[in-house]
Amino acid sequence: MKDNATFLGTVEDVDGTTIRVHLSESVASGLSFVRGQSYRVGQVGGFVRFPLGFADLYGVISHVGASAAPENDAGASSNKWIQVQLVGEGRPGSGFDRGVSQYPTIGDAAHVVTESDLRVIYAHRQDLRYVRVGALAAAESIPARIDIDAMVTRHCAVVGATGSGKSTTIAGLLAMLSEQHVYPSARILVIDIHGEYGAALGKRASVFRTNPNSERNEKPLFVPYWAMNVDELLPITVGELDDTSRSALVNKITDLKRESLDRTPRKGAASDTVTADTPIPFSIHQLWFDLHCEMHATHKHPNEPQSKSTWAFEMNEDGHPVQKGDAMKVIPPRFRAWKDIKGDPEKIRQSKSLLNIRRPIDSLGSRLRDPRLRFLFNPGPYCPSPEGEVERDLDDLLHSWVGGDKPIAILDLSGIVPSIQSELVGTLLRVVYDALFWARNLPEGGRERPLLVVLEEAHAYLGTQGDESASAAVRRIAREGRKYGIGIMLISQRPSDIDNSILSQCGTIVAMRLSNAGDRNHVIRAAADNLEGLFATLPVLRTGEAIIVGEAVSIPMRMLVEPPKADERPDSADPVVVMPGNDKEGYDGPGGWNQEGNTPDYEEVVELWRRQDAQGTRVYTNETADEENK
Repeated sequence: MKDNATFLGTVEDVDGTTIRVHLSESVASGLSFVRGQSYRVGQVGGFVRFPLGFADLYGVISHVGASAAPENDAGASSNKWIQVQLVGEGRPGSGFDRGVSQYPTIGDAAHVVTESDLRVIYAHRQDLRYVRVGALAAAESIPARIDIDAMVTRHCAVVGATGSGKSTTIAGLLAMLSEQHVYPSARILVIDIHGEYGAALGKRASVFRTNPNSERNEKPLFVPYWAMNVDELLPITVGELDDTSRSALVNKITDLKRESLDRTPRKGAASDTVTADTPIPFSIHQLWFDLHCEMHATHKHPNEPQSKSTWAFEMNEDGHPVQKGDAMKVIPPRFRAWKDIKGDPEKIRQSKSLLNIRRPIDSLGSRLRDPRLRFLFNPGPYCPSPEGEVERDLDDLLHSWVGGDKPIAILDLSGIVPSIQSELVGTLLRVVYDALFWARNLPEGGRERPLLVVLEEAHAYLGTQGDESASAAVRRIAREGRKYGIGIMLISQRPSDIDNSILSQCGTIVAMRLSNAGDRNHVIRAAADNLEGLFATLPVLRTGEAIIVGEAVSIPMRMLVEPPKADERPDSADPVVVMPGNDKEGYDGPGGWNQEGNTPDYEEVVELWRRQDAQGTRVYTNETADEENK
């Protein structure tokens, strides 16, 4: 056996799944030829095979050289070692299985894994459960496929530094998962905080934006505030409150929801079971109006109980109120200044409200007037009237997000105020999760039709402090979503900024180039496999190259991503500083420092800035430059 062309060396140390192999002198050069094909020996991330009777054990090389040697090794041969982590075994007729039922022992042979061996490992993946994402880096003729069952229900993370090809990888993967002739019932929800994926997936996705462009078939994004629970609603409306004020506000919200339900009965809701968290429409404008008047109103008739009938409006010359106010337009009434002069027959008194929420209510009024928050507090057909009536209910909203005619829905949050980003993402996830949780036994539920939620730039709202709304929602889905058919795909260039309890719940990790040591260590701690040596190669991965470990792959693999078509790539490419071809005489193309500048005109810049629409002009990148130079 030791004369076999694939022979590497012999097993000299077994420590659980860690195997140390002493290399044979015949492979000391690091190059081996098998059936005319050359193989690099001792490459970190390469595969090793251990024949044991009718089974073959497979492992991944994690260390090479002196660091791979046992501690008691000494002498001139101490650098001729490789350390291998066992990952699975294969048997004739049954293919490859993750995990091992036996271990090699001292003196057993280790062999190079050839291309024919790799085909055995990946041969069983020719079915709809596996989707091709690229090709093996070690053998580009062999497709790299991942198990979409495990990727979706057991969650996954895609991490990589800027420029590593992360966004392009995601766009290609989502395009494959949404092929309607293969997966006609696929449904994917993308939380896109930078607006990168609309251009890439627009043909197969419904794009929702706060400032939609009808020419691109975008739809308005509405997030009804009344679908939020009080823990989500209060921080973005009134801020911090003391316990007494919070309880009073919760009671008022509950009363408004009950009154709304009494006027318009809704299936599944009963007045005696309604709480402030029940998703029943109520008018936050009316809530603001009532509380504003309670805080700011002045009253006449000092000997009578204070009520609306005692309000002291500021009057004009005709004896009519100057401004009675309008709840829906967030216009407050104008009350007379208070006075309590001894002997004055008409004393104007201040409000006797026991609530100390004047500033929070003023803050709520400012937010209701903020046009940037119109999608939330004035959500089109989902906006309740003062009586709590709405044109459309949550069933229409859920249908548009996770039940539309296209497999992907992109919620473009690029126009959202950053200060409420975490709360908004938390609300979106919680609403979707609650709906599918309670519908888990229905055809629309996640058990019969699983949902994949893609969280772009997850580090921006899944902070390590772990007390934000989005973090709480994602932790809940990460822990419980598998049972109800709701999976998460985290995408981040800074995994060290993500709460480790969330990242560690991801059963599959797709790691692209990462140069930062803190980011790599965070990924290593979260990964299920003991492959520190393999992850040590992350800084030198090529653009579009990734290491995939976890439950969606039977064996850890290093692969080259298959990029999507040029017109299906996200709007995330680097701008071009020097444009090829600009040095040619008579060139009149776009961009680049090496082009003669035109007369600057920033009128359109200001127009787009005010309109909050970055897609109004074309951004030239390396890809678009290449196309135009042709």
